[in-house]
Amino acid sequence: MIAETVCSAVSAAGLGIAAVTAYRKRFLAAARIAAYSLVPVALVMTGAVGWLARTAFSPTAWAGFGLLGCAWVLFATTRAVERRRGGTRKERRAAARAAADQDAVAPTASAPSLGSGGRAPGRGAERPAARPAAGSRGDEDFSEIEAILKKHGI
Repeated sequence: MIAETVCSAVSAAGLGIAAVTAYRKRFLAAARIAAYSLVPVALVMTGAVGWLARTAFSPTAWAGFGLLGCAWVLFATTRAVERRRGGTRKERRAAARAAADQDAVAPTASAPSLGSGGRAPGRGAERPAARPAAGSRGDEDFSEIEAILKKHGI
């Protein structure tokens, strides 16, 4: 009863504001305000306000909302875990079978080549050879990267 009275008062106030707005020659804004002010009366007439009032004070309804929230959290959690793992169980099995069937990269493909790189013998002779410290550090960098990739199964 009180909710219906409040909704009617809000609608009447909104229609009054819409009339003042229309008086100021702002018809588009007045029509929009009138539309918004008719919504509370429409909700009262459809019975949505009564349903909402009964639901707001019902412990059973609040328990139902709590269960809906728990279900949503479970769905979101399982979806996040599934994305992190990389798909469904079928997709993971298919990917494992495909990886076992063929190696994408040869094991020695990531090792750097230390050859001349196709230079003519007379051209590169003036330059000094690469420093051994830089070469050993590069090997360490590659071994760290290899360890990280192996850790993640790549």
